[in-house]
Amino acid sequence: MEAPVAAEQHLAEAIELLRGARVAVLTGAGVSTDSGIPDYRGEGAPVRTPMTVQTFLASERARKRYWAGSHLGWRSFGSAVPNRGHLALADLESRGIVGGVITQNVDGLHRRAGNRHVIELHGSMDRVLCLTCGQHYARQAIAARLEELNPEIDLETAIRPAPDGDVEVDDVDAMVIPACTVCGGILKPDVVFFGEFVPSDRFQAAASLVQGADVLLVAGSSLVVNSGMRLLEQARRKRLPIVIVNRGVTKGDGRAAVKVDAGASETLVAIADALDS
Repeated sequence: MEAPVAAEQHLAEAIELLRGARVAVLTGAGVSTDSGIPDYRGEGAPVRTPMTVQTFLASERARKRYWAGSHLGWRSFGSAVPNRGHLALADLESRGIVGGVITQNVDGLHRRAGNRHVIELHGSMDRVLCLTCGQHYARQAIAARLEELNPEIDLETAIRPAPDGDVEVDDVDAMVIPACTVCGGILKPDVVFFGEFVPSDRFQAAASLVQGADVLLVAGSSLVVNSGMRLLEQARRKRLPIVIVNRGVTKGDGRAAVKVDAGASETLVAIADALDS
């Protein structure tokens, strides 16, 4: 992390770029760490092997393992609340400074903080989708069905939370997973799994938000995921100033007009306070 004096100088430079501008925001996992949701790639993050969509579709046992872990993780993941950084972005949108938030997160916290224009690139864990008929369900309703079908699930004790609300669970052979009540199809959280693409209409909505902005503000993302870098490249081609707020190195640092190496929450609050003056 950069020295405090340098960080303050870079923050001041970022505020000047944002002042009077129409801002598009791209957020990643670092925005939600202060809400108790671990970061995928931050310093000290455990090495993970996330389930791919191919594995999920090919194996009933894999689906049992996924739903067992996802359900256990959901109890803490679903109870997370927006932090000061989320609330600062909602405030900036309400004041007309931020045109909208594009997020790589699947926690739904921007919506719960009060942002109205939110594009969830990778979907949201609070929704469940039938892969056959397209029926949507509230995650809480599926969680209730899982508990009814598997009363023993609460006996699991080894819960290691992860950024997508998943955990590791070893014994799932007795697990019963609910099917779609409309057609009997396979249910899947309405999120983009590894091996899937961001839906084209969703990405185009994000790209349009960037195209209509004067500045792109990236907060809490290492920009390792391709969708984020594609949006950053769109901003660069349009010659928009790019402001990056993130602890540690990101793939976009070389393209940024200003990089603030600091935590997302406190920096977003400082930006919101400064732009109010």
